[in-house]
Amino acid sequence: MSATIQQAGLTIDSCFYEFVNQELLSGLSLNQEDYWQGVATIVNKLTPINRALLAKREEIQVKIDRFHTENPVWDAEKYRTFLETIGYLQPEPPEFEISTLQVEPEIAHVAAPQLVVPVNNARFALNAANARWGSLYDALYGTDILPEVDGAEKSANYNPVRGFKVMAYARQFLDKVLPLTSGSHIESTHYAIVDNALVITLNDSRQVSLCDSDQLVGYQGLIQNPSVLLFKHHGLHFELIIDPEDPVGKVDKAGIKDVILESALTTIMDCEDSVAAVDAQDKIQVYRNWLELNTGTLKEEFEKGGKTITRELNPDRTYTSLNDELFSFSGRAMMFVRNVGHLMTTPTILDMNCNEVFEGILDGIFTATAALHDLRKKGGLRNSKAASINIVKPKMHGAEEVAYTELLFSEIERFLSLPANTIKMGIMDEERRTSVNLSACIYAAKSRVVFINTGFLDRTGDEIHTSMRAGAVLPKEQIKSQPWIAAYEKQNVEIGLRHGFTGKAQIGKGMWAKPDKMALMMEQKADQLRAGASTAWVPSPTAATLHAMHYHEVDVKRCQQRLLQHQSDSLSELLTPPLMLHPELTDAEIQAELDNNIQGILGYVVRWVDQGIGCSKVPDISHVGLMEDRATLRISSQHIANWLVHGIVTEEQVHNTFAKMAGVVDSQNSADPNYQTMCSNGHPNSENLSYQAALALVFEGIEQPNGYTEPLLHAYRRQRKALDI
Repeated sequence: MSATIQQAGLTIDSCFYEFVNQELLSGLSLNQEDYWQGVATIVNKLTPINRALLAKREEIQVKIDRFHTENPVWDAEKYRTFLETIGYLQPEPPEFEISTLQVEPEIAHVAAPQLVVPVNNARFALNAANARWGSLYDALYGTDILPEVDGAEKSANYNPVRGFKVMAYARQFLDKVLPLTSGSHIESTHYAIVDNALVITLNDSRQVSLCDSDQLVGYQGLIQNPSVLLFKHHGLHFELIIDPEDPVGKVDKAGIKDVILESALTTIMDCEDSVAAVDAQDKIQVYRNWLELNTGTLKEEFEKGGKTITRELNPDRTYTSLNDELFSFSGRAMMFVRNVGHLMTTPTILDMNCNEVFEGILDGIFTATAALHDLRKKGGLRNSKAASINIVKPKMHGAEEVAYTELLFSEIERFLSLPANTIKMGIMDEERRTSVNLSACIYAAKSRVVFINTGFLDRTGDEIHTSMRAGAVLPKEQIKSQPWIAAYEKQNVEIGLRHGFTGKAQIGKGMWAKPDKMALMMEQKADQLRAGASTAWVPSPTAATLHAMHYHEVDVKRCQQRLLQHQSDSLSELLTPPLMLHPELTDAEIQAELDNNIQGILGYVVRWVDQGIGCSKVPDISHVGLMEDRATLRISSQHIANWLVHGIVTEEQVHNTFAKMAGVVDSQNSADPNYQTMCSNGHPNSENLSYQAALALVFEGIEQPNGYTEPLLHAYRRQRKALDI
């Protein structure tokens, strides 16, 4: 710790203390001394509860490990009875529906993409906040949706051949979501509002109208010659931008220069998996960016194309209705903030016993305080329309831990003089004990829950760790196709629907992890909506705009109504681990799996430890860029640990593979001026902290609490930062 301040029995990093007093509390009319006393009161009350819950996690894992050791032959019924006996499986709660009030309309009423970004990166955070509206033309032009054939290659300068393909694709999209009484948008030459209705002139001079005239909801410019036409379909809005003088509009028969889609209606500003925050300095950056998003003052300058660009939050978008009345929509996504889980502590503040305070407690207090700036605004850019603070809470194990978060939020509300249930809770269904007790978890937060989301990556990591002693797990790709994961995804939707989420809360699905594979995303990701999800995660604003087309293609509300009639019992499948009951892998298959896992571990860890990058596009062993965060790291490290335990691989084989893959990762990062190589003269440097951390994640993987990577990553990152002091 650097210099510290003593306040209310707490030992506080002096820079953090100054940030809170001078920036976080500025303009809130909160007395500083009373504020810190309130922080201390919450810390002192909740720390013993938090510690006891973590101890229970360990006790349960010890019992499960012992069961598998004593029962090497898989017996599903015996296992289920055992889990009930130790309290891992809880009784179902009585029938209920959630009673959450004051929910943001973007959460409750409209199905749309959700963007997740590290909040400590101001540029990414601003891009995400501004991703509510996105250019379809740009998204199509710049990705692999359109093949680079027949002269349609992407180039540094605008390629008109590719541009025409973009226009054609967009017109086909309009035909699907904005059908005409006859003809096609491909034939359109003019769009006009006549007698409060849209009239479309086709290239044979016919004038047609919309099949559903109510889809036109507003315009910009003159009604006789609008520059923007605003439409609505499946609750989502989109704009036709008309400008015959624009270089693109000039070559379009109807003067259309772009189609703008309402895209990421919600975004999650992440303090957790995508962030590397290990000390007070890092936490200040996390909280400052979240604060300035709520005050509307966050800005970022960067160089692009030889010019300095300033990025800031987009203003609202204003239109004229057909009744000649002005109205507006937010120009920004509604922002959740994702706090960290219950596990980690932070040296930012020490408690009265000089122990590091649980980071999740501090995240709750300080992110809620930052959001007060938005709730108390009299004007300007607003985030919440419902006078709520929306916090996603990850990595909770079972209903007791959800109830503890409920208690934490209630304490924060009392401390900040907020009405009960102002703080809404998003529950990440990503740990096994939560999955198998999901109804009980929702019941524990039934008055404030606004979100459940499957996190299939962390869920897989926890599955491997929980069942570590049950046997050797399948290769990662085979795990994805096992019955338990399909049951997990299905149950999340069915339970949410059964407990009244429709019209009150989101039911979400996980991340598309291949940001450069948008054509493949467009082929596959609509299936998440057909499965009943009202939102699904995307890695970029471009992906949000493309994924938004799926929400026009699929009527999510109708899908949910259908699924509500077909509830199933998936518990037996959820409790069946993905084991190799008859291992028959060849040596080559085993080595290929090991190469893939270790290359991914090193590629991610070296950026985390050396550069403090919590989430980035990391090339895999085939040089395909994948979005990696701690959840993917958890899977890979636990997978190798499992294979070591069960003799599928040897320690020597793992060490040799690490040495080989370190050279591969060095080569893949050779163009990064900030990258520090792990190898010299063809051999890994055993003193390299990133290399040490990667080895520890595997060889100490069994001892890590629930297989989490945070304790080791934080320890090695702090060592690395200390070298720069």
